[in-house]
Parts: sequence; C-alpha cells; structure tokens
Amino acid sequence: RQLASKDENLARGLAGLLQHDPSFDPEHFFLSAKTAYEMVVTAFAGLIEGAAEGRGLGHDFLRHIERARVLVIMADIAPPEARMYEADRDEQEAVLLGELLDYRSELLERAKIRVAARADLAPEAAAEAAREGWLPVSGVTGEGTSELIGAMRRAVEEAREVGDEHEAYVVHRPEPEGIRVEREVDGSLRVVGREALRAVALSDLTNPGALAEAQRRLKKLGVNKALGRAGAKPGDLVHIGAMSFEYGDDDIQ
Repeated sequence: RQLASKDENLARGLAGLLQHDPSFDPEHFFLSAKTAYEMVVTAFAGLIEGAAEGRGLGHDFLRHIERARVLVIMADIAPPEARMYEADRDEQEAVLLGELLDYRSELLERAKIRVAARADLAPEAAAEAAREGWLPVSGVTGEGTSELIGAMRRAVEEAREVGDEHEAYVVHRPEPEGIRVEREVDGSLRVVGREALRAVALSDLTNPGALAEAQRRLKKLGVNKALGRAGAKPGDLVHIGAMSFEYGDDDIQ
C-alpha cells in the first residue's frame, strides 16, 4: 500500500504546497522566509508500507530522514473516491510512523507537524482535522501554506537551539520485544519495548480520545504490572517514548 501519491499535488508533497510562497525556490528546494530565515526542506515521496524491511526504496530512502530535525507528516484527506489509496488520514499516519518506528524508533522523538492535505476537497474533514491538531492545507488554493511555513520555522528554530547545546545523533540499537522498566539517573522510570513505544508513538497525545486509547493499550500490554514489579511508587515519574506521567494517576492505573 503506497502512501505517497504520484500525482503532481502529492508526489512532491510539501514542495507543491510551498510553491505558493514567493520565497520558495522549487529548483533547489530551499526555503528562505521574508525575514531572512532559511531552512532546507526535503520531500520524501514514495514511502510505502514495508520500507523498514527494505521494500521499495527501503533503507536507502529511510536513512536520509535521519538528517531531518523536524518531521512533517502529510496525509491526504480528500474524499475516498478522490484519494489514490484506501487508507484514511489516521491509517496513513499510522503506516508512516510505523515504518519510522521499525527503522529507528528514536526518529519519533523528533518534532512533528501533522498536515491534512487537499483540504479544499473536504471542508468538513479539514475542520475535524484542525480540531484534532492537524493543519489543513491545499496546494490548489494555498490554504494553510503560510501557517505551515510558520509552524515549520518555529519547530526548526527550537530543534536548532537543542542541537546547538549538544549535537543530535541517532543511536542504533534494537528495541526489546517485551516490556522492560529501567531506572533513570534522576530516579524516574523509563518503559522500553517495541510494542509500548508503538502504542505511544502512533497516538496523538494531545487528543483526549487518542490518549485514552494509548493508555488502554499500555495497560493491556502489562505496563502497569511491569512498573509494579520494578518497584514504582505513587508519584514516581514514568516515561514511555514522548509520554510522561506520574505513577499512581487514575489515567494509567
């Protein structure tokens, strides 16, 4: 199942959207904002399910994503009859993030901007996406492109500030299949394990419904019991990927 359209509106994805901004140079794929701010944007078109196992462009494709400070997740929200694949918005995101998780789970810790593309074809879906933290955009009307550039700039600036403090790098290590709890230097607890990380990484933790579902999945995986066996006490800070909570809270017990 291919999750990057081959037509001109989505094949170059973000590039097509940014061409609505006069400061965008499509030849060099280089964005220079009106305030002399510069950032390089790369479109990763052609990411397919199974890329982490070498399908399609496979590792030769995914390894270039390691250089990105910020990830822009673009999903097609056009009506089913107008989409080039069956997956809906959430399914598209799940496959894209799933491939990154399987390739290098550390990539999912980077800043992400969620973009709902082709918003002009689905006003109601665009409004719903906006309520759930997505940024509706249209390569046809230019809707949302200025907001997207602004969001990208802010995210890149924050990532650069962190990078100035300590050079970012990707640690190549396999994630354990089961659930394991590790005690951090500061006394907090970190839950590791592929399925636990997946439950968090594939959820929009700013959405109450998605957060509740992630908590349900974590409980089903046995995270609560694992924390208990590790000696977790009420009030202990627990980390699972990008999610943090105090052990003993009603939302995790």
